[in-house]
Amino acid sequence: MFFGLDGVEVGLIIVFICLFGGILSGFPVAFAIAGAGIISFGIIAALDSAGLLIHQAIDTGSAVYRDLVNSGVKADTISVFRYPDLPRIEEPVFPRGWEVALDRNVSFVVNRMNERVLAGQSIETLLAVLMFVLMGITLERSKIANDLLTTMARVFGPLPGGLAVSIVVVGAFLAASTGIVGATVVTMGLLALPTMLRNGYSPELSTGVIAASGTLGQIIPPSIVIVLLGTLAGDLYSAAQEKRAVTQGCTDALTYLGEPAVLSVGTLFQAALLPGIMLALLYALYAFGFALLNPDKAPAVPMGSTNAEPVTRNEAFTWFLGAPLAIIVGAVLLGNLGVIGDQSTNVSRYSDIGEGAALRTNVSAECQASMIELHGQSAWDAAVAQQTAINDAGGIQQSERLSEEELAQARADKIANAAPIGTGIAIILVLTSLFLTTARGVSPSSPAQPLLIGAVGALLMILVDIILIGPATSSGAMVALMALPFAALMYGVVHATKICATNELIRVVFPPLVLIVAVLGSILGGITNPTPAAALGAGGAIMLAAYRKLKDQDRSPKVIIWSTLAIIVCILVGINFDLRINTGAVGFQSWFAFFVAYAAYLYALFGLIFSCWILYTSGVLSPVVRETAKVTSMVFTILIGSQLLNLVVISFGGEHYIQQFLKSFDNEFTVFLIVMLVLFVLGFVLDFLEIIYIVIPIVGPVIYGGTFDPKWVTIMIAVNLQTSFLTPPFGFALFYLRGVAPREVTTGHIYRGIIPFVLIQVAGLALLWTFPSIVTIVPDLIPN
Repeated sequence: MFFGLDGVEVGLIIVFICLFGGILSGFPVAFAIAGAGIISFGIIAALDSAGLLIHQAIDTGSAVYRDLVNSGVKADTISVFRYPDLPRIEEPVFPRGWEVALDRNVSFVVNRMNERVLAGQSIETLLAVLMFVLMGITLERSKIANDLLTTMARVFGPLPGGLAVSIVVVGAFLAASTGIVGATVVTMGLLALPTMLRNGYSPELSTGVIAASGTLGQIIPPSIVIVLLGTLAGDLYSAAQEKRAVTQGCTDALTYLGEPAVLSVGTLFQAALLPGIMLALLYALYAFGFALLNPDKAPAVPMGSTNAEPVTRNEAFTWFLGAPLAIIVGAVLLGNLGVIGDQSTNVSRYSDIGEGAALRTNVSAECQASMIELHGQSAWDAAVAQQTAINDAGGIQQSERLSEEELAQARADKIANAAPIGTGIAIILVLTSLFLTTARGVSPSSPAQPLLIGAVGALLMILVDIILIGPATSSGAMVALMALPFAALMYGVVHATKICATNELIRVVFPPLVLIVAVLGSILGGITNPTPAAALGAGGAIMLAAYRKLKDQDRSPKVIIWSTLAIIVCILVGINFDLRINTGAVGFQSWFAFFVAYAAYLYALFGLIFSCWILYTSGVLSPVVRETAKVTSMVFTILIGSQLLNLVVISFGGEHYIQQFLKSFDNEFTVFLIVMLVLFVLGFVLDFLEIIYIVIPIVGPVIYGGTFDPKWVTIMIAVNLQTSFLTPPFGFALFYLRGVAPREVTTGHIYRGIIPFVLIQVAGLALLWTFPSIVTIVPDLIPN
């Protein structure tokens, strides 16, 4: 034994030294990780063959061990950490020889590459990484950050510390649209840092706020970190809870937990929304507070207005706050009163299946005791009562095909209970009405007649929907009845668009904001999973970049505008018409709607191809594709290399040893706190990718195998990993900023400037620890 250390402990030290040395060697990280795995395995195998690595294992054949197991202690909870006085036996770290371990590692590497990289269940989700990277790099090359920084500086500049606050706002905005830390930090460092220094801002505050704001893309969805961490965490949580259920005497996790042990990336996006916004607010509050305490180091800098004409305070309050608030509150109130709601007449041809008991009650005595301990006696009694009532009724009611009379009655009941105003119409009217009020606030002196015509059109649409349109009205008749009011509404919207185009803030923020809402809205609303949403974002980013390029070249962007309208037409037609043409009887209006939607789809596809051609001929698309391929290849190569290193740790018992150490603590909070501290320290020397794919698979079975909410655990880890970009000496955000900072900004300035923001990260973790509902409230409110 070396220095009195166990052979497994020596093996873990060798792995860490090889990994650390490989990273410092200057080789690409992906290859350094794989090389560290191969070299460390060779060293450990050589020492083991020489008899120098001895593992002190518990003697499972001793009488003391048997007595302990017979007393009711589960065998998998017995370890040298919990029972240090148990008899030991000496054995090599490779009990069956390093040759057998090597054979198993090679086969496992092939299997894991197939499962997690090539053809596993998570490969579809991992494709979102490619799409989000393409979306981010495309938007970054479209110079969106330049306009955002200039515009936000004009909005927040007159405030104390306003330039620093504008950096946080732009960082959060870019996080939701690009999510690429390096690109965001470099862009803001090049554009904003000289301006802040020139206006008397402290170098420490300037560099700190730029580096910290650039890392918001790691937590604000859509985040690549959450996609990578979520795919891994979902597998770990499911496997850990299955093992926990078996340990408690139950057959599976569904029986023990009363719900499926599932964790999706979409749910994690919902959970990460509020923590990301919270961190951005903490950054902005710190910048504002610093400016109040040190006005000479963060002065107010008026940089002009973003509006073409002056607006009084009363006008701004009326049109930017009062009217929009009245519209939104009114719509919500009407929805709660049942005036706005579903008007669909679709009913299932089969009856609903009867609901089962909240918990499975036909379980063993051991499982029953475990379930009562987990859920409580009252929940168990309620489940027993529910199951008894179901049994007395003859069992769970099966789904049966409805007769024509029953089907007609079900449809009549649904029509009778339908809301007067449809949800789709209400959403369109709310959005367009908000647009009209915004246009009025931007230019109060402009003629109000076109906006009034649009408002009258909106009111007519409401009246037509209430009086003339019912749930049984055909889609064709609805379109005919709504045509005139909708035309009036669109007349006002077109005029409002021209007015809003004169406002710099709206002109700069609105296009990427629509893209963000489309991508995040489809994920957070449970409409689709992250991969199709990422594809939508990538396509939208390409069209937005092409639009900006055409404007820069003084060419007409009408093709892209019409393509965007074609997408809207596709959505509206798909919502209001039955486009299934392969059914038995297809009416004229369905055929007509199908061809309209198909024509709109073809034009939208043409617009996307046209956008790609514009970017290609402008020299933008080729570097974007190359950079996307480089980043994506790096991610997946690190994934493969980390799997190799992880299997080396498993082969000599390192993973089991670490897990036994963590399981020796009775308090789950203590275990999780230890893991979080280790991740925080490792963030000083390792990147988030290495931590996700090397460390999380080792500690995951322990931290995901307890009673903690997996969403909370994963978001806590994600926020912790965000600090790896900020902590010296290997924080990537610091390297990016150092590379573009002026000469007068030293590395000391950057290190001192980042300290308050690292402390804010820790404070944010403390808030999430104290108030877990910050993480869980959004997933609980939004159906998945």
